Amino acid sequence: MIPVTKPFLPPQHEYEKYLDGIWQRNWLTNNGPLVNELELKLKEYLKVNHLLFLTNGTIAIQIAIKALDLTGEIITTPFSYVATTSSIVWEGCKPVFVDIDKNTLNIDPKKVEAAITANTSAILATHVYGNPCDIDALQAIAQKHKLKVIYDAAHAFGTLYKGKSVFEFGDVSTASFHATKLFHTIEGGGVVTNSAALLKRMAYMRNFGHDGPEKFAEVGINGKNSEYHAAMGLVNLSHIEAIRQARKVQSEYYDKVLKNLKCQKPAIAKEATFNYAYYAVVLPTEETTLRMVEELNRNLIYPRRYFFPSLDELPYVERAELPITRSVCNRVLCLPLYHTLTFEEIDFVARIMLRVQNN
Repeated sequence: MIPVTKPFLPPQHEYEKYLDGIWQRNWLTNNGPLVNELELKLKEYLKVNHLLFLTNGTIAIQIAIKALDLTGEIITTPFSYVATTSSIVWEGCKPVFVDIDKNTLNIDPKKVEAAITANTSAILATHVYGNPCDIDALQAIAQKHKLKVIYDAAHAFGTLYKGKSVFEFGDVSTASFHATKLFHTIEGGGVVTNSAALLKRMAYMRNFGHDGPEKFAEVGINGKNSEYHAAMGLVNLSHIEAIRQARKVQSEYYDKVLKNLKCQKPAIAKEATFNYAYYAVVLPTEETTLRMVEELNRNLIYPRRYFFPSLDELPYVERAELPITRSVCNRVLCLPLYHTLTFEEIDFVARIMLRVQNN
């Protein structure tokens, strides 16, 4: 079987060496020493000022919305994972969807500005597949209209924009360290900000609002993560460059063997250093896409229609006119990509896809 992804697992002994310390300290959660060490090492690796390690990427978005005191409407993309939208709704705000750019598959800044109303409080944009949004354009719009900006950077670990981590941008950038991500802590996430005051507020929020054992500074939630998850992160961080390089080589091999496939690939921002988190293709028609999925599945290969459907089709939000998103959602396919994927397996995937196209 060839799944769409597999979690990277380091050599077992590298993880186990952290377990002795956890047993000796008997400190399993509540901002333990490994959590603090991971936060410091992530800040160093990403070259960012302030980062909090959290339970997951969904909690990260929810805390960001709450910490920024957002209300009313938040302009966002319909082409993302469901958590981007559900977090907005969960926090009592209204998602306002605008269409995506047909080349980058990221939110289209020109359509963002047209959607701003007196009730708009923020823009929540996703760096789709790790490809940075048009950050400069979105920031200019936000400054002009006095809006906050949150970037859902769940796919963008290691991605650079103009030589800086994408996590440097926006009022808050959020991360997912889920097992399927380029860098993972089994379950996990994070928030990144340049504001020390905002970081302090989010730090209260992730721990029920505690400001000491018997004092509370903020409304809070349980957004903490454990020493075991931090240990996995510390080990995996030491392998991250090898993981990125393997995916780069695999992606370039896909490019070679699929050069005759009729498809569109996301246009990577010129200012970006891409992280190769996903290998996505947009096929000519939905019918072709479904035939390819069926034939790949028949051969125990499991790509993913990621993202499908458009998020404005969720039952708890309003529909929108989104012709580009609708078209892309119907035709997009993420192909298998993970650390141990072999060239032979990529050849197998490519042969089936080309055969379906040519029949």
